[in-house]
Amino acid sequence: MSQTSHPQIASQMPVEPGGLVEEPPRRSGWSARFATRPARALRQLGRTAGRAVRDRPAERRAAVAEAASRPPAPPSPFAGTEFPARSTTPVRRAPRPAPLPRRSWPGGFRDRLTSPLPTFQELLAVAWHGTFRPGVGDADRIPVHRDGLPRVTGTDAVVTWVGHATYVVQIGGLTILTDPVWARKIVGIHRPRLTPPGVAWADLPRIDAVVISHNHYDHLDARTVRRLPRGTPVLVPAGLRSWFTRRGFRDVTELDWWESTWVGGVRFDFVPAHHWSRRSIWDTCKTLWGGWVIASDDQTIYFAGDTAYGERFAQIGARYPGGIDLALMPVGAFEPRWFMKAAHVDPAQAVRACQDVGARRMATMHWGTFVMSGESLLAPVEEARVAWAEAGRDRADLWDLAVGESRVLTS
Repeated sequence: MSQTSHPQIASQMPVEPGGLVEEPPRRSGWSARFATRPARALRQLGRTAGRAVRDRPAERRAAVAEAASRPPAPPSPFAGTEFPARSTTPVRRAPRPAPLPRRSWPGGFRDRLTSPLPTFQELLAVAWHGTFRPGVGDADRIPVHRDGLPRVTGTDAVVTWVGHATYVVQIGGLTILTDPVWARKIVGIHRPRLTPPGVAWADLPRIDAVVISHNHYDHLDARTVRRLPRGTPVLVPAGLRSWFTRRGFRDVTELDWWESTWVGGVRFDFVPAHHWSRRSIWDTCKTLWGGWVIASDDQTIYFAGDTAYGERFAQIGARYPGGIDLALMPVGAFEPRWFMKAAHVDPAQAVRACQDVGARRMATMHWGTFVMSGESLLAPVEEARVAWAEAGRDRADLWDLAVGESRVLTS
């Protein structure tokens, strides 16, 4: 590159009247050496200075004689004071907690499936007929409240629907997130989010635990997970721990069905679901899926995650003979039925599942956020109300919450 090819360099050089750039003066001696080979010049300068000092013995003898002729320094005020000898024992720091042992899981969980996975032809047929693209003109009818999180008093519990399968659950002194998704778009879903998250991320308090039901993109969102502190306790299905540890999370517990763990005074039980898992074409059913029963001394809340209908709801109910206070149940993404019945309950099945697990109340979710199926946008909650009434249940026990709405579960 010529000296004038950079406009800033060229503008700083003096220019002759004829328009030519004046050649800078030539350097010589040490100046030239520093300009071309600074490291080599510094080493040579050091050797030269060392030889000069060694060649001045007379000067060194004069400096020693001058130091000997100086008057003695005044005595130290600490003279005669005995100080304890410095300990040679090495300082012991508190040991780091031992990492959780990596559990040995089978190569996959296909044996837990209760329905065959959809074939490529079925996926193509659904996409070809456009059943996943209903109109969204009634999206403005989806109710949205953004009033912030209420404060919990006494032994009460509070649930707040953020959208889709994301709830903020305040129970037993903890703040818990279920399947947190704050993203505007989800991989594999054509349309962006219909409604904003019911709670702004900035308004969240410290999160004491996160529960994940399975690894589908609309339930495990990497962009949202990255916003969490890496020390947040995360509870995941079997085989999913490494997904979080690769992202720096240090407190990750993975469980099989019917296993339990504790965070503070709250117990978390991982329970079965009728579903499946996949994030790519290579990892189908490599990790487990399920729901969570979250229990304090005063309340028990069942988070169903994503599930079809089947006998596993009754199995869950048999495990909790005292009953479940509240079931967070999916009611959306159920059409076309021939395709969705293997993975998602419809609203009537959600009500039946709530009865099977012995839940006194049901809060709806998995609708009004992303367009994932063929039913109209408001059909999930409207059909859930009809099914609830037909089952003879008290209307006050159906919590068909608006996005961002909270309800208090009294003890």
